[in-house]
Amino acid sequence: MNGALLQILLSGVAAGCIYGLIALGFVLIYKATETVSFAQGDLMMVGGFVALLLINSWSLSLWLALPLTVLSMALVGWLLERVMIRPVLGQPAFSIVMLTLGIGYLLRGLVTMLPGVGTETHALQLPYAGQTLQLGTAVLASEQLIVVAVTLLLSGGLFLLFRFSKVGVAMQAASQNQLAAYYMGIPVRRLNGLIWGLAAGVAGLAAVLLAPVTFVHANMGFIGLKAFPAAVVGGFGSLPGAIVGGVIIGVVESLAGFYLPEGFKDVSAYVLVLVMLALMPHGLFGERLAKKV
Repeated sequence: MNGALLQILLSGVAAGCIYGLIALGFVLIYKATETVSFAQGDLMMVGGFVALLLINSWSLSLWLALPLTVLSMALVGWLLERVMIRPVLGQPAFSIVMLTLGIGYLLRGLVTMLPGVGTETHALQLPYAGQTLQLGTAVLASEQLIVVAVTLLLSGGLFLLFRFSKVGVAMQAASQNQLAAYYMGIPVRRLNGLIWGLAAGVAGLAAVLLAPVTFVHANMGFIGLKAFPAAVVGGFGSLPGAIVGGVIIGVVESLAGFYLPEGFKDVSAYVLVLVMLALMPHGLFGERLAKKV
């Protein structure tokens, strides 16, 4: 494999990992409530500004600012579920979808109203930004390698959480059948809040990983529009599928941007989704469920 191709593939995998992390939020919330939250991208944007405040303004180290960012965003996600989402649960799914779209616009508007903050592009001061690694003829960016490594670690952590912890097993039970889980004594409403917090925390982590590549600005949340196809390709009910779908979208985009004419990169994700829906409507790892009428 020549150096240029290796760089293209690594760039695609790194971008795909970011898509996959945001897609994890889509999948977590969908499995818990059978609704889709389109506020994930904007929650990531808020996480980017929280990290900007902690690192650039308060001069905290990355090792301290990163967990604080994740915890802060988890609290934001929990509050959103408690104050805005929970009162409308039980309503048609379209109502919750529109509510999450409104939450996204609200978050973006609040950030842009902050003087000297929301209307500008900011660089997050990270210790590894701009560093490279020479591998043969390929020059690999440290930001991309760290994105891939952190995504693998997070995926392993989530696997252990859902496989071996009581909270994780309870979340899986609630995602299968909330009513049955409730009658078995599982606190479904409390778990929904935890899942929204977990999804927002993952979005905050994705913001810190993405910041060295795209910087921090009010519109960085639009990357969520690429995370949604990632969730569809992987299978909307599958957590591993979210990561795999994100990586596939990222690699396809990267290859299309290099080998195809200008403009194909921006639409390649959606073309891939159309092909996937035509060939495998449930996605790569989606569960085939049917409702009897």
